[in-house]
Amino acid sequence: MKRADLVLHPVRLRIILAFARGRRLTPQQVAAVLPDVPQATLYRQIDRLYRGGALAVAAERRVRGAVERTYVLAEGGASISPEGLAKASRDDHLRYFTAFATGLIAQFEQYLERSDIDLLKDGVGYREVVLNLSDEELMEMAAALNSALGRYLAYESRPGRKRRMLATVLFPLDDHHDLS
Repeated sequence: MKRADLVLHPVRLRIILAFARGRRLTPQQVAAVLPDVPQATLYRQIDRLYRGGALAVAAERRVRGAVERTYVLAEGGASISPEGLAKASRDDHLRYFTAFATGLIAQFEQYLERSDIDLLKDGVGYREVVLNLSDEELMEMAAALNSALGRYLAYESRPGRKRRMLATVLFPLDDHHDLS
């Protein structure tokens, strides 16, 4: 199985998302991020991602006679080739999107379980907008967003900075309102 195709599985996709932005995690820490995934399934899928080259061992330490591994995304480990996506069926895409949305919901639920949430101070927001764009305007918007976000993606973790999730979803709506 090719490394890129490894992530085309809902649980493995959610595991990969847990490692986003260079996070280093033990299997126990991944289990805390994905509490709805049975532990045996989680450990089996982490091992599969490791054996397939999507995850790499960042550190090892002895814990009560066993070796505890800390994993990190391998270089290019989370990428899915355009060919892999193109070959995926409609049902596959629905499963991938469901895994993506489920991961977001689980992370938001984890945030809401904190005792000290302040949605305004924390910058929490969610909304839906409909844009009326030509293909060229869509490409222009995508370039502007990438340009605007690029600077912030390079920021390293340090005191005073909170890790924040920004998720975007973009897809065309039905076309019976298309006037082109």
